[in-house]
Amino acid sequence: MQNVLLDFNRRVQDVDDYFIFLESLEKQTTQLAFLDTTGKYQIKSLDSELAKTLKANGFLLLYNLVESTMRNAIESIFEEFKNKAVTFDQLKPEIKLIVLQNLKNRSPKKIYLTINQLSTDIITATFEREELFSGNVDARLIKEIADKYGFSYQTDFAKTKNGQNLVVIKSNRNDLAHGIKSFEEVGGYQAIEELLEMKEEVIEYLRQILENVKSYLDNQEYLDVNTNNP
Repeated sequence: MQNVLLDFNRRVQDVDDYFIFLESLEKQTTQLAFLDTTGKYQIKSLDSELAKTLKANGFLLLYNLVESTMRNAIESIFEEFKNKAVTFDQLKPEIKLIVLQNLKNRSPKKIYLTINQLSTDIITATFEREELFSGNVDARLIKEIADKYGFSYQTDFAKTKNGQNLVVIKSNRNDLAHGIKSFEEVGGYQAIEELLEMKEEVIEYLRQILENVKSYLDNQEYLDVNTNNP
């Protein structure tokens, strides 16, 4: 989980750097320069169409942060199972269902060579991080995942709005990715101040979700209390 938090902080820094740059361009504390035909630099004001594209690109960065964070968080749960040599019988029923669903989706020919101890290896051998998400992560999905695994989805509403802006980020990202809307359309209606507020809320929401996952792992809340776990 420590690596997940480190990766999250690095990605947050990337996002922060981009939005600092974008805000400074809009407020003209940073300016663009280009070489003219004489080889001299000329200052150029930020073109309104370029500003729309840059703001729209902010949604791509934010969604990338959301999906990568949640993918890494779920992967860290399975890494915990592996590192602690958790057996299938020790897991709470909800997670057993997840493992069995993963098994159903796997070809026996692809996993049988990776299984030596069936009770432990079946948990991680059937897990595929690439199949977790596909442009569909928002607060509703995170709540569903939290319910399935058993970690908390509760956050400080005053700071996070409980992730309500994730659906906006997801929708805009998908509209851009699938060519439904242009960058000009997506970035045209969003003020930089609104984007910055959204960014802060989303980052804090994800940070608190990661803290919830860490607590879940630290307290081994994935274990079935009705079995004789160590």
